[in-house]
Amino acid sequence: MSDQVGILERTARRVLLSLARALVTTVNDAGGFQRVQVKLNALETADNTPRPVEFGLTSNPPVGSDAFVVFLGGDRSNGVVLGTVHQPSRPKNLAPGETMLYSQDGKNIYLTASGGIVVDAKNQAVTVNNATTVTINAATKVRMVTPLLEVTGDIIDNAGTNTHNMSQMRQIYNTHTHAVVNVQTGGSTINTNVPSATE
Repeated sequence: MSDQVGILERTARRVLLSLARALVTTVNDAGGFQRVQVKLNALETADNTPRPVEFGLTSNPPVGSDAFVVFLGGDRSNGVVLGTVHQPSRPKNLAPGETMLYSQDGKNIYLTASGGIVVDAKNQAVTVNNATTVTINAATKVRMVTPLLEVTGDIIDNAGTNTHNMSQMRQIYNTHTHAVVNVQTGGSTINTNVPSATE
């Protein structure tokens, strides 16, 4: 009977030791697995604890984030971080079905339930790198609210039917003349000078 009680006590202890809530103290994001140091309590710290995340998504939780750790077989030297949350920076009050990708400083991509997709860059740059083509398929219009639009290359409107870019059209305009008729006796026709205002 005492053996059975001992087995049950050891089993219960392993179950109790198999889960823990902890605080992230450092993160090593250099390897194939992210390795996290977590403080389990005032006396216990787990170092180099792997933190697997879903394919296609990665993050580096700030120091002080809550971590939820599972210890395989109740072995406190064999833990895995299953989830983290940084409570001060977590966006709150999302509606059911909404999703947001966010950073600690508040930048976010918000997939709303009824307001489309909203990108908030928090007054920082947004950059698209190494794209061969960027296509925007908008059913109604594309509107840019900005004091300045800069383009380093050529612009073509009515693409697909227009054979000239805007630089070529400006050259044509700057050198064009107007036929002036009936200013001399007879049927003479002359051309005006190139316009004085060229742009």
